[in-house]
Amino acid sequence: MQLALLLVLSIVVPLVCIAALATGVRRLLGLRIGRTRAILTALVGLAAAAVIGAAMGDSRRGPMVTVQISLAVLAAMMFLALSEVVLPSGSISGVVRWPQAFRRRLSRTRRYTELSRIAMRHGLGRWLRARSRTGPQAAVERAALAVSLRMALEEAGATFIKMGQLLSTRYDLLPPEFVEELTRLQHQVPPEPWLEIEQVLTEELGRAPGEVFAEFDPEPLAAASIAQVHRARLHSGEQVVVKVQRPGARATVQRDLDILFRISRKLAEHTEWGRTVGAMELAEGFARSLHEELDFRVEARNTTAVRAGVAGSATASAVVLPDVHEEFSTQRVLILSWMDGLTLGGAGAPQPGEEAAREELAQQLLECMFEQIMFGGVFHSDPHPGNIMLLTDGRLALLDFGSVGRVDRVLRTSLRNLLLAIHRTDPVALCDALLELVEHAEEIDETKLERALGRFMARHLTPGVRPDREMFADLFLLVAKHGLTCPPEIAAAFRSLATLEGSMELLVPGFDIVSRAKGFAKTQVQRKLTPASMAESVVEEALAMAPMLRRLPRRVERITSSLEHGRLGVQVRFLADERDRRFVRTLVHEVLLTFIGAVLGLIGVLLLGTKGGPVLGHSLQLFQLLGYNLLVVASVLALRVVFSIFRADR
Repeated sequence: MQLALLLVLSIVVPLVCIAALATGVRRLLGLRIGRTRAILTALVGLAAAAVIGAAMGDSRRGPMVTVQISLAVLAAMMFLALSEVVLPSGSISGVVRWPQAFRRRLSRTRRYTELSRIAMRHGLGRWLRARSRTGPQAAVERAALAVSLRMALEEAGATFIKMGQLLSTRYDLLPPEFVEELTRLQHQVPPEPWLEIEQVLTEELGRAPGEVFAEFDPEPLAAASIAQVHRARLHSGEQVVVKVQRPGARATVQRDLDILFRISRKLAEHTEWGRTVGAMELAEGFARSLHEELDFRVEARNTTAVRAGVAGSATASAVVLPDVHEEFSTQRVLILSWMDGLTLGGAGAPQPGEEAAREELAQQLLECMFEQIMFGGVFHSDPHPGNIMLLTDGRLALLDFGSVGRVDRVLRTSLRNLLLAIHRTDPVALCDALLELVEHAEEIDETKLERALGRFMARHLTPGVRPDREMFADLFLLVAKHGLTCPPEIAAAFRSLATLEGSMELLVPGFDIVSRAKGFAKTQVQRKLTPASMAESVVEEALAMAPMLRRLPRRVERITSSLEHGRLGVQVRFLADERDRRFVRTLVHEVLLTFIGAVLGLIGVLLLGTKGGPVLGHSLQLFQLLGYNLLVVASVLALRVVFSIFRADR
């Protein structure tokens, strides 16, 4: 019985000591650590206690047991702090994933090599090594570089194609030559073999394609890097379009996004330009958009949302949107209604006698896009010629809603005010609308901004001047020059309109999109000024103000009563923000710990130098024992403060 009790105690007592030591050290440093690191920390502390006890000898071990324990805790803290700096928490578990990480690194290296070869093949290497020139030849060289960059991006694949399309909207970052060239990015790739497409269809639909489709054409109508499109017929007899994601599309996109994130992080860390333009934020927004395009269920919801936004409008029947067969649509398969016609790129220029009909179609398409942006709040963000069809019945159709933009009600109101200011050629109203639309610092020179906007309107919006893409570039440059930041939603809206202008050139050469937009704003204002619309607006505003009006008499009575009795005052809460309170609290804690540690260390040194006092052993006095303990406690507190500082910096 005694042997069993001794065996249990020999197991339980070390475990309790290990747990107590690991918990105490973790709390002293304010860390959350894993089980493996906790056990190692406790073992280091126990080993330090054993070594210190052996060095003290039997004569001093009893009185110095508190010093022994304190030094063991200090040794464990030093080990934990050093291990956290060298190998942060979570790194040990990463060792298990080293083989997988090595395979990813190898794949990434091969992709880096492939991208480098593409860049060299298109002549980008010498541009990367050479310095930018100034003077008359600078524009010519930039134009040549823009063409090389576009061709390299097209060869690099879908991820870089879409990144280039995103950059084509950033007039504030790129010269006009690059913006103009990147808007022409297109990508056609060889189709996937039918057996692999059939396997994807079987996996996504849960059954063989023959059970869902009465007919299925294995030859695709079009093929891109992410998906390809086939024609099929359901058992109901309805003709449909089947969009199927390529088997390796997701893995390719993930690999390329990993490379883009690494490049963006380096730009943000090592270049002022990368921090100014928000390279990481730009990459994160692009990644979110691309992940949405990889999920065809998102495209199905987007199509439904855009249709609902323009339902009941005059253009709802003039511009056709495809119907989605949601019962058959999955993450990698999307089934849409078939529409007979040609894309704008394939339809060509209008034939003699078609100019008036094309003009009407262009006006309907423009109004449809404005209604999506201004009223629906969900709009097609990439209306390039391949996404617009000229149907055989004479109508237009919008395709591919994998990429849409969303604008909230406040921004939609600001956009309408912006259009009205442009229509009236009023720089003051344009300045007010622009400040409502963009993000800006609290202090801004509005007079200087108004003058700049006046010059902008005189250059691009005077009679006889046809606005073009350069107008969008100048507007974004003006915004950036005055320290304003355009929200991503508004940048997407401007990009959509700029892309639409290029499509309009194919539909109706010389179509003036800005002048028609001004007319749209005027028409909408006139609609708002009808008696029925004004009555509806008054009712809506009254309903919104009713709760405030009900509370207003009581608040006025309280204010007047306080004024009458001299009790009116203003209360301002100091440190109302939780982040400010957390900062002050942390600062006070560290200052107090530093002060207490310094005082205890000073007292410990003074006690060690004090002669006399009670004797606890052969040569150990009480003052010395207290001094040793206080020095150890001061060292623990100092280590805690130093570790907190280095941890915060990291």
